[in-house]
Amino acid sequence: MSHQDDYLRRRIAAHDAISLLKDGDTIVVPTGSAEPPRLLDALSDRRRELRDVKVSQILPLRKAGYFDAETCEHVRHVAYFFGGASRAGGQAGWIDYVPAYFSELPQLIRNDLTPADAVFSLASPMDSHGYFALSLGADYTMAAVGKARAVVLETNPNVPFANGACHVHISQVAGVVESDEPVIEVGLPTIGPVQQAIGKHVAAMIPDGATLQIGYGGIPDAVVMQLTDKNDLGIHTEMLGDGIMTLVEAGVVTNRRKNYLPGKMIATFALGSKRLYRFMDRNPALEMHPVDFTNDPYLASRNDNLIAINSTMQVDLIGQCGSESLGFTPYSGTGGQADFVRSANRSNGGKAFIVLPSTAKGDTLSRIVPTLTAGTHVTTSKNDIDFVVTEYGVARLRGKSAKARAQALIAIANPKFRDELTEAAGRMRLVP
Repeated sequence: MSHQDDYLRRRIAAHDAISLLKDGDTIVVPTGSAEPPRLLDALSDRRRELRDVKVSQILPLRKAGYFDAETCEHVRHVAYFFGGASRAGGQAGWIDYVPAYFSELPQLIRNDLTPADAVFSLASPMDSHGYFALSLGADYTMAAVGKARAVVLETNPNVPFANGACHVHISQVAGVVESDEPVIEVGLPTIGPVQQAIGKHVAAMIPDGATLQIGYGGIPDAVVMQLTDKNDLGIHTEMLGDGIMTLVEAGVVTNRRKNYLPGKMIATFALGSKRLYRFMDRNPALEMHPVDFTNDPYLASRNDNLIAINSTMQVDLIGQCGSESLGFTPYSGTGGQADFVRSANRSNGGKAFIVLPSTAKGDTLSRIVPTLTAGTHVTTSKNDIDFVVTEYGVARLRGKSAKARAQALIAIANPKFRDELTEAAGRMRLVP
């Protein structure tokens, strides 16, 4: 039987795909732009027919109908990371959260520590060899494909067929749903003067030939925009976005000087524009891999001069970073920040930058604080922290004493808060 015959036998309507589920199942859905809209709409429409079904996902972008407190006993979201669609439910308590390093989610799935009974994913059209590409989100989803009873793919001609370990064969698939609507797009964030100032500090410390990991957000993108005078940069990251594509097109990213997988950009998910998705299609310079490959500190650190750039919400005077909650109230999640901080620390010549504006709420609150707000989830520990950057400068903390850390952080705080931070550091016996 041909691959095309297998495909036709497995082709179903989105609403029929819901019949492949059982009560109590956990459906794994990939990151962001790789979530399948028709399948999730069908799940929402038929959610009252199900009982105790969970949807596990990092960063949902669309607020599907099953995001509903009144029907969560039927279908309930379980977050690996909170985003705009899931944050309110997480804060209200009817969406649950699984704390984990992004790099370790595939292992949790393979070892049955977190379930994966079904997979719903957006995918490229099938090629002549019977393969689909989960190019927009290989992440933890490839591990789930290996465990799930029912893998259902929503194929879409607007999804690129990328290279790398992101391919699923028709023989692994229980159902194929076809769609053709545009893939969700996420533009570059607005860059203000504070973000530009922080970006300038970081860009000045990135040497030619460095390999970059760029996190999500305005400040990391502000760094990218100030790298156009660099040469022979490389990419080993978790997220591929328009900023990186712009550097490739400008000739800044060549990947020639990478000493691990030279000539190749490596990522695990993509989030950007239609132009980015076209750029990814069969691009021989790009490979999309599962997150336990891209974010593994041992593997990523094989790149010399690995530069990790990630943002946080709060840093205390000992160097602990709270990047995922406001006190005990969840806001985002662990994601890959700790993975890449540890990767850069292991890298020969590597640098890990944690970036943040010095203040919040119209300059009424300092983001550099004596101690993290009670209940705050620590994302990057005091033992892993390297560089902290605000618009006022750079503090290198790695290898420094508690006293030296406090003094360095106070020096890059907003000037209006430096005196009270110094007084607090004195009470804490961090400074005389």
